Amino acid sequence: MLACDFFHIRDRDTKFTAMFDDVFTAAGIRILKTPPRAPRANAFAERWIGGLRRELLDRILIVNARHLRRVLATYETHFNEHRPHRSLGQAAPLRALPDSVEDDIKVIRRDRLGGLIHEYAQVA
Repeated sequence: MLACDFFHIRDRDTKFTAMFDDVFTAAGIRILKTPPRAPRANAFAERWIGGLRRELLDRILIVNARHLRRVLATYETHFNEHRPHRSLGQAAPLRALPDSVEDDIKVIRRDRLGGLIHEYAQVA
């Protein structure tokens, strides 16, 4: 079997026919099916991809695979190191939780991807 860099994860819904799989296979894309009778097996990935599309991919024109990889790398860094997450008390996953808020704080904004994404940091 040849090494495959691309794959398509899908559930076992009957709307995905053998012809559907053949199109991807012909393009060198491996098909991975979720486990039988496991409707939530792909829920976390679908949630993340939905956010990625709404926050980024629906707002930017990707010109080639290299551009896509660069944009996704920037978004990944933003998502893990800067983007506030409600479940973490508005902290980013790879950052320590913030100390209590001071009355006299100064904040700077850094634009990423031409201003599509904004990151905020407290100035010392």
